[in-house]
Amino acid sequence: MGTPHSIVYLRARDSGAPTRFGFIVAKTVGNAVTRNLVRRRLRSVGRDVLATHATGVDVVIRALPGSPEVSWATLHEEISAGIDRGVKKQ
Repeated sequence: MGTPHSIVYLRARDSGAPTRFGFIVAKTVGNAVTRNLVRRRLRSVGRDVLATHATGVDVVIRALPGSPEVSWATLHEEISAGIDRGVKKQ
């Protein structure tokens, strides 16, 4: 599911399996400091989203080059909406 600042990939797992998150933050996002900042934000969003979504899903979030400029709240809204759309499709 594409969003303006990230792409969310979902894959269903066994119904009792825990949800897992993976993050892709390429060099196009910025230097190492910027990439780690984005990765920390994505991890925080993942922890927040994990509490509200169903189990049994693998989630991979790819940060796009514009992601360092947006706020945590914007990333949270976009990623949460992307996961919701992906879960509904499955």
